[in-house]
Amino acid sequence: MQVILMDKVVNLGGLGDIVKVKDGYARNYLIPQGKAKRATEENKKVFEARRAELEKAQGEKLAAAQGVASKLEGVTVQITRKAGVDGRLFGSVGNSDIAEALAAQGIEIEKSAIRLPLGPMKQLGESQVEIALHSDVVSTITVVISAE
Repeated sequence: MQVILMDKVVNLGGLGDIVKVKDGYARNYLIPQGKAKRATEENKKVFEARRAELEKAQGEKLAAAQGVASKLEGVTVQITRKAGVDGRLFGSVGNSDIAEALAAQGIEIEKSAIRLPLGPMKQLGESQVEIALHSDVVSTITVVISAE
């Protein structure tokens, strides 16, 4: 299925690109999320009429993400959990725990933006966590997990 991208999609294309994707990807993800529309002649005309407006909105989103990224520079999040003598946690520290700790510091981040490539953290210590604020803006924070 051919679709017109209404927003930048990682590994697919930018605003206004007409790309061919699998039908299920378009019907189940891109179109419901508002990231794309079917590439019909009518939709192409509508898109061209709104192109400047969409580019401006995308620029504002990028600027907002860069502003939040500047706040996140050098931020260290302290999380305390119960742990065993060998340094393993009873449970784990996940996206929602990190998002709550950032909210306590006054920085609101969606938990889906926090990237934990190795899954939830289960050890005491310090680690670097990436936060994807926008497809072009990725910030890194330090998470320190200590024992109670």
